[in-house]
Amino acid sequence: MVDVVIDLEKCNGCGTCVDVCPVSVFELQEVEGYSEKKSVAVNKDACIVCRSCEVQCPTQAITVVE
Repeated sequence: MVDVVIDLEKCNGCGTCVDVCPVSVFELQEVEGYSEKKSVAVNKDACIVCRSCEVQCPTQAITVVE
């Protein structure tokens, strides 16, 4: 099983992961305790471990764990 871990402290809500993910794992959502939207892995089961999100994230906030 694949786990997609997002470090909300590092995430700046840019949406790069939303744009590059070929299977729509991510959405930008309001998260309690943060003023800006953050990336949330809403569809982890669809992850195909292409690691596009991990590589393209400008703040290195995403880790894909196999």
